[in-house]
Amino acid sequence: MANSKKRPRGRMALLLLGFAPSILAGASNPVPPLVESGFHEIFDGKSLQGWDCDPDFWRVADGAIVGESNVNHQPKQNTFCIWKGGEPGDFELKAEFKLTGTTDGNSGIQYRSEELPDVARWVMKGYQFDMDLKQQYTGQIYEERGRGFLALRGQIAEVPESGKSGSIGSLGEASDLRGIIRDNDWNELHIIARGNTLIQLLNGRVTAVLVDNDPEHRKMKGEIGIQLHRLPGVAMKIETRHIRIKSF
Repeated sequence: MANSKKRPRGRMALLLLGFAPSILAGASNPVPPLVESGFHEIFDGKSLQGWDCDPDFWRVADGAIVGESNVNHQPKQNTFCIWKGGEPGDFELKAEFKLTGTTDGNSGIQYRSEELPDVARWVMKGYQFDMDLKQQYTGQIYEERGRGFLALRGQIAEVPESGKSGSIGSLGEASDLRGIIRDNDWNELHIIARGNTLIQLLNGRVTAVLVDNDPEHRKMKGEIGIQLHRLPGVAMKIETRHIRIKSF
């Protein structure tokens, strides 16, 4: 019985590799730069037009959306700068980010997410391209206010129809993938969402893949946002620029 259970997962991993071979090739080596087509900017680099966030923590500076807190100035809970231009379902999102501050700093880019006004304004729930200054979580797929860790860095993971996320394949060791992250510097993220499959790349390398087969909890569309994590006693800054999307 153990072998019969493993075989479908192996076939699923192969199907996934066939899903986007040119992208998943980056699991072994960085993907060479390609000419972009079909993307459009959703941040003008000068203002927060089209975005909604708490002006006490968010601003625009040097061509980037900046979220910043310090030891004595923290949001009451995780707060987000939310793009109000739509709720994309199948899409690709690219952006550059830089996370700086004390070593406990933590942030992320939300997608296929929803705002929770009954909890508080600028609070979101949904999938997240996770990032942190210890580089323990950077590149993984997390679900904010939901199921938590879904695909760790280096994992191809599946969430069954009912149950907990589990690994069905590998993209490399998390410790090796740590080497592609530029500390205290600009990094490029790339999120691909197609149906129930999510692929995340960091600096041209695939870091996490999720096949979400849980119809009750998965989201097939939703808003995009940038997280500023509530971390009492921590000073941190998340900067995001060149944010562009291609929808299908």
